[in-house]
Amino acid sequence: MRFTELPRPTRVVFGAGRFAELGEEVARLGARRVVVVTTPGRKALGERAAGSLGERCAGVLPDAVEHVPAEVADAGVARARELGADGCVAVGGGSAIGLGKAIARDTGVPLVAVPTTYSGSEMTPVWGRTEDGVKTTGRDERVRPAVVVYDPELTTSLPVATSATSAGNALAHAVEALWASDATPVTRLEATESARALVDALPRVAAAPADPDARADLLYGAWLAGAGLAVTTMGLHHRLAHVLGGGLDLPHAGTHTVLLPHVLAWTLPAAPEAAAALERALGGEPVAVLRRTFADLGAPTTLAELGADEERSWTSQLDVLAERAVSPPPAHPRVPTASDVRTLLEEARRG
Repeated sequence: MRFTELPRPTRVVFGAGRFAELGEEVARLGARRVVVVTTPGRKALGERAAGSLGERCAGVLPDAVEHVPAEVADAGVARARELGADGCVAVGGGSAIGLGKAIARDTGVPLVAVPTTYSGSEMTPVWGRTEDGVKTTGRDERVRPAVVVYDPELTTSLPVATSATSAGNALAHAVEALWASDATPVTRLEATESARALVDALPRVAAAPADPDARADLLYGAWLAGAGLAVTTMGLHHRLAHVLGGGLDLPHAGTHTVLLPHVLAWTLPAAPEAAAALERALGGEPVAVLRRTFADLGAPTTLAELGADEERSWTSQLDVLAERAVSPPPAHPRVPTASDVRTLLEEARRG
């Protein structure tokens, strides 16, 4: 074996009720003027976080939206500077954590993430920003959260359909970490255990949405998926999700969920070790297992359901989107052409 294993600098605090320890975690960092970032829909939870911080909270910014639009990111950074923030707490899903990362990157303050979905973004040094219909991503250690607080009690109200697509997002992280060219024995173990835990927990969440053990298992799977992806290179699947999110403003988690079986079917013949590992983890042929799992949970199965239709000029934009997806070529077991991507996207649009 020949590999390079990187250190994992993020402190992970996991378990039911751990949200109550948020103030202690912020105090441990030495931050005294913390800005709390969340989405409009999670404003009440953001205010709960602010209450637990007490005098350490400088203000609440409930302005995060999906794909981190440049104007929202810039306004958030400006507000954090105006408040004299020396720390940032992001409470919510990938949208809130994405805005928190923008603030951390541009101000240099430490970030604490409290995820309420299964996006896995909280474990990575990957940032995203959308401007003029193009979503740009990059890596910067300044955006990697110093602390992540996982509390499954914060996820029990997440609707089953939303839980399914959010877990689909996490599964995409696990899959890409598994077949990455720079994967290590540790990341492969994380990816396979993540996939196993996520697919095992999803039916249990559907049967009993408030079951804290099932919710904890989903968070556990999301944590492992994000941890593995944090130190490996993203491939075609994430490139497609970012291209569609930036170009058509499609929902991020739903796009991951729809694309994953198609990208798997196209890629696994060129990644036999990943295929075998996934089959062992999922207890069956990976594409079939995921299609059945998502269908049973009522998750979207086509890009058309997400809004990829003629009203968004799908046909006229398809060539542009395909070219963006292959320029530069993604790091992937099977390097695609623009024609390959057009075919794959059209199949995903129609199901």
